[in-house]
Amino acid sequence: MSDDTTKTRQAWSVLIVSTWSFTVCFMVWMMFGVIGIPIRQMLDLNATQFGLLTATPVLTGSLVRVPLGIWTDRYGGRIVMALLMAATVPAIWLMAYATQFWHFLAIGLFVGLAGGSFSVGTPYVARWFPKHRQGMAMGVYGAGNSGSAVNKFVAPVILVAFGWQMVPQVYAAIMAGTVLLFWLFSHSDPAHLVPSQVSFAQQLKALKDPKVLKYCQYYSIVFGGYVALALWMVQYYIGEYGLDIRVAALLAACFSLPGGVLRAVGGVLSDKYGAHTVTWWVLWVSWICLFLLSYPQTQFTVTTVNGPQTFHIGLNVYAFTALMFVLGVAWAFGKASVFKYIADDYPGNIGAISGIVGLAGGLGGFVLPVLFGVLLDVTGIRSSAFMLLYGVVWVSLIWMYWTEVRQTEVLGRHAKPFSLQG
Repeated sequence: MSDDTTKTRQAWSVLIVSTWSFTVCFMVWMMFGVIGIPIRQMLDLNATQFGLLTATPVLTGSLVRVPLGIWTDRYGGRIVMALLMAATVPAIWLMAYATQFWHFLAIGLFVGLAGGSFSVGTPYVARWFPKHRQGMAMGVYGAGNSGSAVNKFVAPVILVAFGWQMVPQVYAAIMAGTVLLFWLFSHSDPAHLVPSQVSFAQQLKALKDPKVLKYCQYYSIVFGGYVALALWMVQYYIGEYGLDIRVAALLAACFSLPGGVLRAVGGVLSDKYGAHTVTWWVLWVSWICLFLLSYPQTQFTVTTVNGPQTFHIGLNVYAFTALMFVLGVAWAFGKASVFKYIADDYPGNIGAISGIVGLAGGLGGFVLPVLFGVLLDVTGIRSSAFMLLYGVVWVSLIWMYWTEVRQTEVLGRHAKPFSLQG
């Protein structure tokens, strides 16, 4: 077998087993989106506390992204990914024995390490493929986001059959098996090691670049918003439409599944049409969907010639799910297009910039569920979560218009002079 054939076989083996590992990591990372519901009932948590409970793992998974990316460059993705997954197994198992709110928060911080796997696997799989196929490799790996949907299929079944405590025990066993599988079928190549002398503090200096801040804003909605809603939607369906947890999780997966799987398609579209075009349309589609999703269930009475008439305005469960599906598809494309921006604008510094943007997106996924809970406690309106996201998308659209769409100043020297003569 030639060296090229061996390398190709190893590359595909690395991609397949890494994508599976990332899917399992994301499934674990999103665990509270389902088991948080019986935990909330057990501990009698308000909406703000529930938001904090679901978001705690996201915080750790976000903060460790940059150092994990640096370690991947230095030591190789195989060893870093294996150690990262192995480190989460005891914490996942211990979750079954937590009884107090602070227990869940403390253990959740360690479980959240699984979320850092994105910044390990992305450069790891990319370096096994030639330049013209790296976008495909990163897109396929990124589709592991669909672990959020897998959680919604698996966890409710276990929860109903055996109780919520069985879910973390099963997940710990799956993670332990995944560590073994990953180690057996992954490979390492010393040529892929790129010792980085860049510190975390130096990477943060990239935030002085207005473009980086803008990409952080975009990613905080397409990824941060995705993570936040993936955690929030099951309890939303239960509260808003009175559904059983299994049905609620199944419908919530209509958002989570396309939001993960179609990321690879977004990468292809971004290559073909450009990052700007794809992101612009993603934001507009998001704006329309979130505008409709924001409208609360409303009853109003109008005085007519025939007497008072009462009307109801609000999305039924079918319209709501359809809009969530469209939003999931849009954000899947957006997650890929933002990274295409980075590859286009910072070809020599992709690792550092993507680490910072990924951190911002993850922090969005931590802050948003907490804010969803606060808004629900303050207003009592469940759709206030979508009102908040609608505002975030408005900021992104305005920022993109002024920095990208509007190319000339009003009355600027490059503007076409106004004339009354045709």
